[in-house]
Amino acid sequence: MTPVELEQRLATLPHQPGVYLMKDKAGRVIYVGKAVNLASRVRSYFNPGSSDTRAFVAILDRLLGAIETVVVTSEKEALLLENELIKQHRPRFNVQWRDDKQFLCLRLSNEHRYPRLEMVRRPRRDGARYFGPYASASSIRETVRVVNRFFQLRTCSDHVLESRKRPCLLHQIGRCPAPCVKPIPPESYGRNVDAVALFLEGRSEPLIESLRGRMKQASSKLEFEEAARLRDQIIAIERSIERQAIASTEAIDQDVFGLFREGDRITIYSLFVRGGRISGGQAHHFQSEFPDDELVSSFVNQYYADDGFVPKEVLLAGSPNEPEALAELLSERKGEKVRVLVPERGEKVSLVKLASKNAERAFSERKRSRDEVEQTLERLKDKLHLSKLPHRMECFDISHFQGSALVASQVASVDTQPDPSRYRHYKLKTVAGNDDFASMHEILTRRFKRGLEEGDLPDLIVIDGGKGQLASAAAAMRDLGVEGVDLVSLAKSRDLDSPEPDAQQDRSPERVFLVGRKDPIVLPQTSPELFALTRLRDEAHRFAITFQRKLNRKRGLSSALDQVPGVGGTRRTALLRHFGSVRRLKEATIEEIAEVDGIGPAVAERLHAFLHAPKARAAEVEPDDDDALREASLADASES
Repeated sequence: MTPVELEQRLATLPHQPGVYLMKDKAGRVIYVGKAVNLASRVRSYFNPGSSDTRAFVAILDRLLGAIETVVVTSEKEALLLENELIKQHRPRFNVQWRDDKQFLCLRLSNEHRYPRLEMVRRPRRDGARYFGPYASASSIRETVRVVNRFFQLRTCSDHVLESRKRPCLLHQIGRCPAPCVKPIPPESYGRNVDAVALFLEGRSEPLIESLRGRMKQASSKLEFEEAARLRDQIIAIERSIERQAIASTEAIDQDVFGLFREGDRITIYSLFVRGGRISGGQAHHFQSEFPDDELVSSFVNQYYADDGFVPKEVLLAGSPNEPEALAELLSERKGEKVRVLVPERGEKVSLVKLASKNAERAFSERKRSRDEVEQTLERLKDKLHLSKLPHRMECFDISHFQGSALVASQVASVDTQPDPSRYRHYKLKTVAGNDDFASMHEILTRRFKRGLEEGDLPDLIVIDGGKGQLASAAAAMRDLGVEGVDLVSLAKSRDLDSPEPDAQQDRSPERVFLVGRKDPIVLPQTSPELFALTRLRDEAHRFAITFQRKLNRKRGLSSALDQVPGVGGTRRTALLRHFGSVRRLKEATIEEIAEVDGIGPAVAERLHAFLHAPKARAAEVEPDDDDALREASLADASES
């Protein structure tokens, strides 16, 4: 925008709350902001004496192509709209919380006669009770393990519960009462449900008191097995309590946010306090020049944007912009009043300091980790004679099952960490039979064509295999004129022949082959640089095998259902998605089959009759029944 156009635009800005979008000369949104008074806020960017030291503000006169505004009725609506526009446009100069995953929670619903405890990522307003969030999968698995062992709630889905004919393995090892087949009184099961709720809420005293009363009652009735089970529950709860740190004398749920920064590198640490006890935490890393108050406000707004768990109280290390609007917005999302506080004294200040201390520790660990990664990449570059540091690596693997069902996988890593957004599956199009070299040439050709068109190529490509696979990949690179990408192959270790028949079997080391070099390079077998390569290779193999199993399940079910009269491609796909295997389909009733989209009672009856026909005919579909055996055989599929 010219100075004249800018002045004319500033003169027309409304003096109302809303959101403003700054666009560059190409029309891309580069910044989204909110304001109580749009005219005053936007004009402040261009005042000569502005105290805003962010780098992009100094170059706005060269970048700016247009300013758009959206007027709303309140600060709360501005917060909501700002968050939506940041997600939609992903502006380069905004703070963006890139972790799109929700923390794991536990859901306990009372809709069923025999409720179950399940892990979910998105709490909903459905009347169920939610507990958490849990910062890691390991912590939530440990909690579920304790619940399964000592409180014995069912873990199967409602569909499995209603269709099961005999108790599962969990019942046999004493971790489920098997309400699927046994006449368990709902009142007895309900007592366990109430105990689980108290346990997960951290209300240990009333829970232990109740369990001790039930234990004495069972003992007086000479029901010693039940008394021993209740005793074990009490011990497990007391051990769990010992591991929890008391954070607050108020038994309420709190999220505490601490902040640490060095220049434009920032770490925000969210500390979870549930029922007055610390239950976990999570670090979030950014790179931004935003001042602390604006950073905290924008982060908290995005943090609670996707219907996740909202506590009764949010404690912040710095004063956010518009704390009242933020509190009103969180209260609306939770459905009850939420307080947003910047404590200045008392135990809440101690909590904020603890969160900030964790932020500093997480910042230091990340910095040290990044230094170690750089050293690993430097050693890889030197030892493998690469042209540049392999910040971004991709690995390719070809997999087949007994010479057929050829598939390929592409996995990627950035700074040695997996990057699932760049994972790809491939079905071979031009290769027939078991030809690993031709398969590798086809897959790399397709990958390089796409990469050249999109300008998206990695620093290093790793091939799972030896010299032959490497030569095929190099030929694909030459055919398309690919430059600036390093290429190596990683050959697995193998058993070595021993002259002594009873001698311990020796194995060769992992070997790395380079293009144009006869002998392989053997990296130290315990080195971090070899670990980075082997982890990537093993992930490619896992990803290929998983895809192959999925395709074989579909082929097995399809081939069986092809013999059923009246079941064509559309109905076969619907049955596949609903049941997953012929075995589960055979276990279903006519009514359950009829519930599948596009089936209906008449087709369901014919299908049920076909699957339960005399053995001479039904045996034709039996090979697909045993999914476990088929998947076990697939796990031993030939490697490429």
